[in-house]
Amino acid sequence: MTGRILIADGVPTNRIIMRVKLTAAYYEVLQAASGAEALLAVRREKPDLVLAATDLPDMTGRDFCTRLRAMPDAADTPVILVHPQPDRGQRMRALAAGADDVLARPIDELVLQARLRSLLRARHAQDELRLRDDTRRALGLAEPPAGLEVPARIAIVPVQMDIPLRDGIAAMRSCLPDRFEEMTPEQALHLDAPVPEVFVIVDTGSMSGAGLSLLTQLRTSPDLRQTAIVYVTRADCRQEAASALDLGANDLLVNGFDPEELILRLPKQISRKRTADRLRANMQHGLRAAVTDPLTGLYNRRYALPHLARLSDRAAGQNRPYALLLADLDRFKQINDSHGHATGDAVLTEVARRISENLRVADLVARIGGEEFLVAMPDTGREAALRTAERLRRVIECSTVTLPGDGARIGTTVSIGVALARRGVTERPEALLDRADRALYKAKDAGRNRIALAEDTGWDDAGRAASAAP
Repeated sequence: MTGRILIADGVPTNRIIMRVKLTAAYYEVLQAASGAEALLAVRREKPDLVLAATDLPDMTGRDFCTRLRAMPDAADTPVILVHPQPDRGQRMRALAAGADDVLARPIDELVLQARLRSLLRARHAQDELRLRDDTRRALGLAEPPAGLEVPARIAIVPVQMDIPLRDGIAAMRSCLPDRFEEMTPEQALHLDAPVPEVFVIVDTGSMSGAGLSLLTQLRTSPDLRQTAIVYVTRADCRQEAASALDLGANDLLVNGFDPEELILRLPKQISRKRTADRLRANMQHGLRAAVTDPLTGLYNRRYALPHLARLSDRAAGQNRPYALLLADLDRFKQINDSHGHATGDAVLTEVARRISENLRVADLVARIGGEEFLVAMPDTGREAALRTAERLRRVIECSTVTLPGDGARIGTTVSIGVALARRGVTERPEALLDRADRALYKAKDAGRNRIALAEDTGWDDAGRAASAAP
């Protein structure tokens, strides 16, 4: 099923007809004969969307929306109200009560299906983000609550010159705290200022559907695709209205540019957009936290091992070399014991910085243990790997770290094990990492502050097989 929809209507015939249409569109359908029954179904069944009549036997559609929005677990459930006749006043009051849209009977099935797809798509995307945010909170990675909300930036974009908007924009400015700006489609696509949170595409001119191209361009632009889009069209443009929703419009006005209706719809779009942005940012922060070492800012083992697997697959598939360097600070325990863990942390942070600054952009550096660092180098043969290892050894040996507190300086050294992928041999990255680890221990046993190469055949810099030096 593509979604669970609750139909609330006191007329059995209306429910049956709508159930047949929605079932044919592969929706799971629930039914309720009154507002109270519908609210109970919302609480128990948790539908993805509610399609309710405005003339329920026990309450109005507006009362139903008010009660639904007061339910903590259902406050964000999309609601479409169905009105027996087009009445602008009731439409405005229903939107003010929290309805996402108000459709008139007989229902235009083309627009209804497009509206259902649009609202359910947005609902499922937000539910996924909320699920990931809940996981982050369970892991103790919750963000502090957002501060004071600033006014939103809203761009009004008429797609044809014969659409007068000045008076309508002035009316919205007088009622909402947000910043409104009229711009051309070219200005919308080539912004040199902060991106608006909402684009209102006004497509009510003589050429119907002229705004669909702009909508498509906004949705495919990497910088603009997360903005909310409200599409405004004429009542006789039903095909264009449905297309706008399927192309990614978040909301739709089908009766022309109506400032009063936009005043009711825009705050909801701004709120949803900001919630999605916050959840998306939290998810990205959580992902970074999951794969990043908090002390040094380097990647951790959780990230490094899957990266090695991808690097190994690419090297094997393209017959290209790669190398691993495993570096371990010498006598690091003595630094902690003699100077304290704050000093040890300062040393680790500084060593991580020096390693990072002396590698190529394509190279990966990760902290995979207490004082152990991994460097993965694609397209790297024997000589290049040894040169890099020597450069890292020298830059660490020749530098000192300023200690926190007294400003004294301390030096440190590093031992490095080097392992090269075997040519023509399928080898798991864990095996290569194990060979680098054994080479590291060989460097430690030889007196520390040294480099050791795993004793096997790898690649030279010309792509030829090369024997390891003893």
